[in-house]
Amino acid sequence: MIKVEQLQPKTLSWWNEERDNIDMDPEYQRQGKLWSELDKAYLIDSIVNEYDIPKLYIADFTFINTPLNITNKPYAIIDGKQRFEAIFDFYDNKIRLNKDFVYLKDKSLKLGGLSYKDLQANYSKIAKKFDNFPLIVVSVITDDVALINDLFVRLNRSSKALTGAEVRNAMKGPGPTLIRRIAQHNFFKSTIKFSIKRGADRNAAAKLLLIEFIGGFEETRKRTLDRLVIEAAYKSDNMNLESAARDVEKNLTHMVEIFNEREPLLSSQGPTTVYYWLVREFHKKYKTKIRGFLVNFNDERKVNRQRAKDKLPDVDDELLNYDIMDRNVNSKDSQVGRYRILIERFAKFLNITPSGLQE
Repeated sequence: MIKVEQLQPKTLSWWNEERDNIDMDPEYQRQGKLWSELDKAYLIDSIVNEYDIPKLYIADFTFINTPLNITNKPYAIIDGKQRFEAIFDFYDNKIRLNKDFVYLKDKSLKLGGLSYKDLQANYSKIAKKFDNFPLIVVSVITDDVALINDLFVRLNRSSKALTGAEVRNAMKGPGPTLIRRIAQHNFFKSTIKFSIKRGADRNAAAKLLLIEFIGGFEETRKRTLDRLVIEAAYKSDNMNLESAARDVEKNLTHMVEIFNEREPLLSSQGPTTVYYWLVREFHKKYKTKIRGFLVNFNDERKVNRQRAKDKLPDVDDELLNYDIMDRNVNSKDSQVGRYRILIERFAKFLNITPSGLQE
């Protein structure tokens, strides 16, 4: 026997008061503490900004006496443990809002880095809204652990986590439209070689839009890309973002002209930002030289890695450093460092000084 039904929504403060009545570690529950501090803060960000969050599932023992209730508590978590932990940690002031948090109803308020206690002391209305946020919880009544296990497996098989690109695609404002438009460029249709499953093309498009919009390299992790889209949704003048999108499309046209169809140099997203910037800066004067340089550069890296592996002399430490930075492609420092090496090597390839590239 199993009965599954949605409970009348209760507030976060109600569940916080009931936390001692919830078994957080039943035998069918996944290992806890899987979310990072950033993940937890992002959930709190969503709640404070009044976004919907996924519903949680609990075993409800208030209507049934069963040996499954080992701890003799009214409730046991089936799915949603990390969400409950994030909420309780915020109430306990163990986590804070991210430093770059933006309160969408009043962006003039500086709430970044605040704890729940800070909100209560300085922004009591916002703290109260957090307390009163309705949590959607589904009650599962059964005396058969096999049925709970089956439900747990089904929930986690069917609720595959959305990628950053999929989340951004559902956001409001002009950002998602511009990103989708860029991803329709022929560069993503025929030039790249990496898979575009689950929005990898839109993810790469968002990165290019970001660096073009700010005029330089920037961290391109999910949080930063999300922030670009969120802030664009609440600005009255988005002409600069539209202009940046047009510039991206123009530069991608140059990349299509430079690279081959299904280009092996673009078999992953990793080098896209630095190759894009190289083309952006030097296509006018050196369009016919860029691909040959990159082929030669990557061949040198491959040979150098093998020499290092074989412990041979004359290993190029700068190329090894490039390989190390290439493991963290979304870092601003990595992008800046790899690009610096690229332009220095490009100048050497052309037999000119690095300053000569800019002339």
